[in-house]
Order: sequence, then C-alpha cells, then structure tokens
Amino acid sequence: MDTVAGTWDLSVRTPIGTLAAVYVFTESEGVVSGTATGSGETVVLTDIGLTDTADGLRVTWRQAVTRPLRLNLDFEVIVRGAGLTGFSRAGRLPRSKVTGARQT
Repeated sequence: MDTVAGTWDLSVRTPIGTLAAVYVFTESEGVVSGTATGSGETVVLTDIGLTDTADGLRVTWRQAVTRPLRLNLDFEVIVRGAGLTGFSRAGRLPRSKVTGARQT
C-alpha cells in the first residue's frame, strides 16, 4: 500500500511558470497532517483526504498561499511509491500540473 507520509519535492506548472515547494506529510494515529514550504513561506495543509484506488493512493488537500499571489489552492494527486502526479486548481483558473518525488 502506498503512503503519503514523508517529505516530497513538488513542482507545479502554472501559467506564470513552474513553482517548486517542499511538502511534509506526517501521520499519527491514523490522522494525516502536512505543511508546504515555498516562495519564502510555510503554510499548513487543510482538509487532507486519502482514498485507496486501483491507480494508487489518491490524496487531496487545500492550502492558502500569499506568494507569488494570494490564492486558495485545491490539490488532487495520486501517490505511487516514491512519485506522485496530479493537479492543483486556484478557483476558476485552469488546472496546473503537479509532479513530485519523495525525498530519501
């Protein structure tokens, strides 16, 4: 079974360029929490959801950022081993492709 727990290097391809961030997910007593650090700020992830699928572990979360723009972001990714792929969305803006690799 795949797990999201760990430290991840994520890239988000947005209309204004590719943004890099480091995500840390922890699990304690069945509850997953996380933070994202990028563009000079660290934010807490909210509404983290996990669903086992035939393609891997589906992980969803929300976060609010202030840099490079003030945005509320929704993420949906599939974790497979040491990699993840998916997308993020900021309101009505088009989806942005997300890729990530687990740090070892």
